[in-house]
Amino acid sequence: MLDKFKIGHCTDENAKTGVSVFIAEQGAVGGVSVRGAAPATRETDLLNPMKSVQRINAVVLSGGSAFGLEAASGVQQYLFEKGCGYDAGKYRVPIVVGASIYDLEYGEFGFPDKLAGYEAAKTAAANNFVRGETGAAAGATVSKALGINTAVKTALGIQTYQMNGLEIAVFSVVNALGDVTENGKIIAGALAPDGEPIGMRRVMTMGSVDPKPQNTTITCILTNAELNKVEANILADIAHDGYAEAISPVHTMFDGDAVFVMASGEKAVEFNMLTALIPTLTAKAIRASVKPGAEPVSERVNPFLYSFFKRAWKSRK
Repeated sequence: MLDKFKIGHCTDENAKTGVSVFIAEQGAVGGVSVRGAAPATRETDLLNPMKSVQRINAVVLSGGSAFGLEAASGVQQYLFEKGCGYDAGKYRVPIVVGASIYDLEYGEFGFPDKLAGYEAAKTAAANNFVRGETGAAAGATVSKALGINTAVKTALGIQTYQMNGLEIAVFSVVNALGDVTENGKIIAGALAPDGEPIGMRRVMTMGSVDPKPQNTTITCILTNAELNKVEANILADIAHDGYAEAISPVHTMFDGDAVFVMASGEKAVEFNMLTALIPTLTAKAIRASVKPGAEPVSERVNPFLYSFFKRAWKSRK
């Protein structure tokens, strides 16, 4: 499915970081929505419907925070060598957009550079729906209002959909400050020593901690639907409803949440059907990042924080 797209990853096993690329060599209509207050992004202004460029060639999701934006240059170099891109006259300029997560504290310091981006692009292939702690998800974690020591590791979350010729795939790199939830219950989050979820929403409402802007959930949605730039941006925006379904709390001042859409335009569909589908598929992709299970990054728990929450829980009763 989605044969007009190629998907590739490059993973640094030592630094626990990486890059994931989503390529449309012939171009795709793109959209974006950035809701988080602490984003690390590249060329998102080009996706505004009022801007002249109509098609993009790649979305790059990476680790390494702002350092990792360098990986997109490697993808651009690969596409330039392939003759892909916007016809600017004498040369074609590949249109490459992207975003990065903050994963610098999970492993050793490192970030996906230009060479990593080039490698991910060179090895990209159609129908590459392999899930795992790979590419941009290599260093992704959730539930970090109390810091990295009680966080939970995630993998690349993927959800696909096919019906009557319509094809959609949602890829989420889940690196949220909040917990991953389903039906209002925490399915992946920091645990107290007694095994109960601490609950990052509870932490935030108590105002007792000072999180850092080290969190971001970034998503790329691929579809063969026929969309214009306005519609692609609407779908990117409405996908954040899926974030709200599956992450708690979400879109905080410490998250850089962003969603990209790429549409190859092969299938005419009723647009309102997509607006109903996309939030649910996005929520499922996020939950897929922690299923069938998630392992704690560290078993270390700050004794002061545990005693604080123990007192707080008693005060609720």
